[in-house]
Amino acid sequence: MMKNSDNMKALFVIINAGHADEVVDLLREAGARGATILNSRGEGLHHESFMGITMDSEKEMLVCVAEKSIAQAAMKLLKERMSMQSPIHSICFTMPVDSVVGINIPFPDEKVE
Repeated sequence: MMKNSDNMKALFVIINAGHADEVVDLLREAGARGATILNSRGEGLHHESFMGITMDSEKEMLVCVAEKSIAQAAMKLLKERMSMQSPIHSICFTMPVDSVVGINIPFPDEKVE
């Protein structure tokens, strides 16, 4: 288990539904090894209504745990290719990862016991 590393980030990418494969390809191009894709729905300032029923927009959220440099490279590529102006309409952010198990990534500060 890795603990208290500033080197690892959880990258969250929220996109319009149907574009996850394109974003996963971009994450891999940036050096990520994979992502988890979650179906979700979004609610913003503007709502569409049909016959009195509010329609939420379908979204997908990708979560990827990666080294800080890879997360930054992925965010740069997302900004260049899949920003708010594209049909993918991506929004992304990172959060620090304090500890992790279950992924096969070497950690520089990990001690072998």
